[in-house]
Amino acid sequence: MPNYFLPSPKDKMIKKNYKPLPMRIAIYMLLIIISYSFFYPLSSFAEPVITINADKQIQFAEHYFRVGEYFRAIGEYKRFSYFFPDDHRQELAMYKIGLSYFNGKKFQEATDAFNELLAKFPATNFRTEVRFKISECFIKLKEYLKAIGRLNDMADTAENIDIADQAYYRRGWIYLETSQWEEAENSFRLISKKNRDKYRLATLSHEMSKKKDLKTKSPTAAGILAIIPGAGHLYCGRYKDATTAFILNTAMIYAAYEAFDNNLDALGGIITFFELGFYSGNIYSAVNCAHKYNRNTDNNFFEYLRQNSRINLGLRPGQEKKKAALVLSYNITF
Repeated sequence: MPNYFLPSPKDKMIKKNYKPLPMRIAIYMLLIIISYSFFYPLSSFAEPVITINADKQIQFAEHYFRVGEYFRAIGEYKRFSYFFPDDHRQELAMYKIGLSYFNGKKFQEATDAFNELLAKFPATNFRTEVRFKISECFIKLKEYLKAIGRLNDMADTAENIDIADQAYYRRGWIYLETSQWEEAENSFRLISKKNRDKYRLATLSHEMSKKKDLKTKSPTAAGILAIIPGAGHLYCGRYKDATTAFILNTAMIYAAYEAFDNNLDALGGIITFFELGFYSGNIYSAVNCAHKYNRNTDNNFFEYLRQNSRINLGLRPGQEKKKAALVLSYNITF
């Protein structure tokens, strides 16, 4: 008869492996603490936390600007503006964004950035230079009327005579670039006596007086001479075009004559119709060549003036913007 009061071998095994519950919990907690203490410093060492402050961010943006990575600089300046909106260098960041667009030849974007700066900081220390930069952007975009309008506003509202004179000087060069010589002379004439030597106006006036000695072609004379096919182009110095016009029109006229002489009236009429088109085109082309010759002469003379008489207006690199002092250097265009 089995003894139900004696433990079986299985019961002995269970009893042998049994440990009190509090003891097991203590062991698990100890293992967790040891694992956390061992592995956490390693994970912290593998992935260090990097903190960027305002000084580091603006220095990083300035680095890209200095090395000519203007579009990367724009991104870093914008990141600075976003993360540090209360920093006193917000003005500088917005100015450098506009300047980066300008140096990167994105003139419309530069204009928008500069206008945004003026709207947010109307009394910014960069106000004078930014307004001149906007006028330069319009020049680069071939929007000369807008550039002149900006310079007119600056001259009318200038805080001192030096700024007004600079506006007159820049406006005069826009007039020269667009072949408005009389308007250019009037604009230069408005510059004060104080700054006339600074802008070398005596030299510029002497060089501009040479324009009357330039050889030009009369469009009227070119058109009249073109009655003889090719003569108008010859007058303008377009020898290849003159030869082509003479041969083509002579051949067409002779072909029409031969057709009529051989009683081929229909063919002669067709040839005559096309010849009238070529003949009138020859006259129009000769007149156009005269205008083109004159434009090239003006452009070449303008380039001569720019290389020999124009001065650069700008801020010395590294100069404090609050001073806004203007520096002149010769033979470099702005």
